[in-house]
Amino acid sequence: MLTPYKHEPFTDFSVETNRKAFESALCQVEKELNQAYPLIVNGERITTEDKIVSVNPSNKEEVIGTVSKANREIAEKAIEAADEAFKRWRNVNPEERANILVRAAAIVRRRKHEFSAWLVKEAGKPWKEADADTAEAIDFMEYYARQMIELKDGKPVNSREGEHNRYFYTPIGVTVTISPWNFAFAIMAGTTVAPIVTGNTVVLKPASTTPVVAAKFVEVLEQAGLPKGVVNYVPGSGAEVGDYLVDHPKTSIITFTGSRDVGVRLYERAAVVHKGQMHLKRVIVEMGGKDTVVVDKDADLELAAQSIVVSAFGFSGQKCSAGSRAVVHEDVYDEVLARAVELTNELSVGEPKTNETYMGPVIDQKAYDKIMSYIDIGKNEGRLMTGGKGDDSKGFFIEPTIIADLAPDAVIMQEEIFGPVVAFSKAKNFNHALEIANNTEYGLTGAVITNNRDHIEQAKRDFHVGNLYFNRNCTGAIVGYHPFGGFKMSGTDSKAGGPDYLPLHMQAKTVSEMY
Repeated sequence: MLTPYKHEPFTDFSVETNRKAFESALCQVEKELNQAYPLIVNGERITTEDKIVSVNPSNKEEVIGTVSKANREIAEKAIEAADEAFKRWRNVNPEERANILVRAAAIVRRRKHEFSAWLVKEAGKPWKEADADTAEAIDFMEYYARQMIELKDGKPVNSREGEHNRYFYTPIGVTVTISPWNFAFAIMAGTTVAPIVTGNTVVLKPASTTPVVAAKFVEVLEQAGLPKGVVNYVPGSGAEVGDYLVDHPKTSIITFTGSRDVGVRLYERAAVVHKGQMHLKRVIVEMGGKDTVVVDKDADLELAAQSIVVSAFGFSGQKCSAGSRAVVHEDVYDEVLARAVELTNELSVGEPKTNETYMGPVIDQKAYDKIMSYIDIGKNEGRLMTGGKGDDSKGFFIEPTIIADLAPDAVIMQEEIFGPVVAFSKAKNFNHALEIANNTEYGLTGAVITNNRDHIEQAKRDFHVGNLYFNRNCTGAIVGYHPFGGFKMSGTDSKAGGPDYLPLHMQAKTVSEMY
């Protein structure tokens, strides 16, 4: 019997013993850098000549690891291995599948600082952000294990006299998991173990910028007792390997987290029925956001400024939930803007060698160039209040940036920047603020800072986002507490970490027997 779910606590780095333990983990990880990692297909280690080189975004000269790169031939082997393993895995007792997740969570919990240290190195995460990423990975495993136990016998339906009816869930087949780099452990783990615990098999293609953390996690699943072929690790290019996996007639489920453009393209490809395909593919996509913190005139203005800054600059704004827009009532606009600038100027930026570093680098050169180009656009569209500079000489560092006095339809008010940039816009009243908040194609998260109860009720109805928060920041959803997913072009609102997520990976079956 599993204990009730409770989310993994975050580490308090103000405690010296915790700091020392994390420093020790960082030292250990540094000794293990620049190793080679093979592909894993049906339990077999495969080494290829073509490699993916993972580097530290804080220090471009530091190689995290060299990972073998899959091609279409290996992708085909992975699909076939997953398809064959599915024949056995689908019949494994759901409780045993859940137990594997619990064992894997226990292994990661014992190595928590080690995994977080890998995230510091490979993703450039500050300590606090890395620790939260690892905690969320543990949470996904623990939560989905318990959810599977609840779902294993199905749901009650009515039976008539002389008739017995059952309604239960059955696995679907091979799942292609395409995971992102920004939550290189949490989302990668969650989108891998959800199909596994529901009886499906997985071909995992992690982001090419963070493949080492994924390799470490697959090793944990093996250690926890996952049979060979149930998860297959095949990092590779999206154009060569990703498209092939999505198109394959034996692929049954596709789960993707990433950009809008890639997600839409994937969704279109998945709709095509290929020769030999006898099913329609299930698609779960999360595609980003352009999230807004709305500040009412009747608000705690200090809380408002803090919420804007935390939402915008946590992990350098590289979260789909990041608050990249602040829409503030004109009566309090100047005061909130001034305080947000003060708070932003207090933030430290650099390589996250210690817990004192608030903001690290952005992920790579492509991201750096894109963000800096948006800052240039913003300087022409509005008023640069602070930040605006970057330095990519050693790592990919960009100052936390505030641009004010923007029109609601300005480019940097509409397009996802995915970096440490927040755009300020003025609202005439609360209705106008909600109108601006809803004026993008995205609908992922949002926050409203107000003490007006009527406005809270209005926002519940009219602020069109999947995750809405009042009097707090708009990031930091916790598994089992804040099921996560968005409206509109933010994706399929699949609500990861919530009670409706696992059934997306299964088919409901009705069985009726006459006595």
